Amino acid sequence: MTNTQNSHPAHSPSQPSASDPEPPFLSLHTTVVLLAAVVIGIVFGCLAAIAGTSAAGAVAAGLTAVGASVPVLRSLIR
Repeated sequence: MTNTQNSHPAHSPSQPSASDPEPPFLSLHTTVVLLAAVVIGIVFGCLAAIAGTSAAGAVAAGLTAVGASVPVLRSLIR
């Protein structure tokens, strides 16, 4: 009876080999959501600055838009 399984001891499933790629820091979904949220925040901040608010108010509007858009984008982008 011939053993068809490759039982090479240097490459066992429990030990990662040197050629295995490192997992990404962020998933593609997370990256797209955060990038879209930042773009929305920049747009809102610029619109607030154009409307005549102070620089601090424009930054606050942009940061608020980023924070509010992350959960919405997370549920919409799947």
